[in-house]
Formats: sequence, structure tokens, C-alpha cells
Amino acid sequence: MCIETKYIHLKSHPLFSDMDEMKLTEISAFAKMHTVYRGENIPYGDGNYSKIHFLIKGKIKLAEASDLGEELIKDILTEGDILGDISLEGNPSLDEYAEALTANTIVCSFNVADFKKIMQAYPVLALRYANKVSSKLKKAENRHADLVFRDAKSRLIRFIKYWANMDGSRIGDKIVLNNYLTHSDIAGFISTSRQSVNVLLNELRDSGMLYYNRKKIEINDSFKWN
Repeated sequence: MCIETKYIHLKSHPLFSDMDEMKLTEISAFAKMHTVYRGENIPYGDGNYSKIHFLIKGKIKLAEASDLGEELIKDILTEGDILGDISLEGNPSLDEYAEALTANTIVCSFNVADFKKIMQAYPVLALRYANKVSSKLKKAENRHADLVFRDAKSRLIRFIKYWANMDGSRIGDKIVLNNYLTHSDIAGFISTSRQSVNVLLNELRDSGMLYYNRKKIEINDSFKWN
């Protein structure tokens, strides 16, 4: 992919959005762009070849398998997020994997060694990266607290609110989500069974809090903000 195209994609990512043209052109020379299809995994690499990925377009789930072989979803990523060897230490998690949830997902990738050199050259980028990682850690702490202190229905409601804030579109008086997650995906995220998710979604639908089908979920403002 030519540098001009890589430049355009990187410019759309919040970590690089207001860098001047010359600096971003230099950075683009180190980047590799990949189109990833639904169901395809994004490799993290390891050691001197570990990767840091910047999500330009699409949705990705981060997951790992439990000791019983069940999928545990750790996060749902959207445009502007980061994944891979985010510690930049050359030792990404061997248990975690990243899978595209949408067709034509686009990621920008750097070798960790190259990206560390880039941050040394551009300290402002290093500060933004540190803030992004701190935000991700805070989100992980909040999710852990939910798993410890909240029941499955409360976790589901909080997840849908989070999903709506992250990826919802306002249409009239509704917030509409493109439903790219299966019941199993949602169950893996809130640590319950697929059957429980089905029952709880039916309860929320019957109470008028939301409407859902295989393609979309509609929620009203009172459900989103209260």
C-alpha cells in the first residue's frame, strides 16, 4: 500500500489526527495496513516481531478460551482503539486473540521496535499513547468490578449502555445499534450463558426497554442514560 494511502488511514486515527503532514508521512513509512475479514484473526507476533495495531475501521473482539474451552470476551473494540502488544515489551498475551467482527476491517500495524523509536522521536505521541493505555486499564478495572459486584441482568444493562455510547446511532428518539454480536458474544463478555442472555434480552424487550432482532437493537433514551 502506498504511503499516501497509509497517511490517509493514519490521519483518521485519534492518536495521529493532528500531527503535521511531514511527521505523519515519516511515520507512515513504517506502517503496514491490513484488511481483515469477518472471523479472521489479527496476529500479535512475539519477541522482536511483536505488533501494535491501530484499528482504523470496523469492529474487533478480544477474547481468550477458558479452561473449559469456553470463549471469554475481554473487550469489544471500535474505530480509534489499539490492540496487540500494548505494553510494548515484546511479550503479548499468548492466551488472548483478536477476531474481526465486521467485513473489511482495517488495521494499521507497526513492529513494536519501530513504534518505540517513533515515540522517542515524537514525545507528544508517546503521551497520547500512554493516556490511551491508561483509559483501557481503567475500563478493564470497571468491568472487573461489574463481574464481582453485579448480577447478570445488571451486567447486561451496563454492557448495552456502554455499547450504545460507544457505537450507537440516534434515529429519531431511539438509539440504534447494528447487531454484529451474537448472544454467545454478549454472554462471553458479561460472563454468563447464552441461554441467560436470551432470557434477559426477552425480559428487557417485554418491559419496553429495548427492541432487538438479528440485525439491530433499538433502545430508548431513558434506558441509555438512566
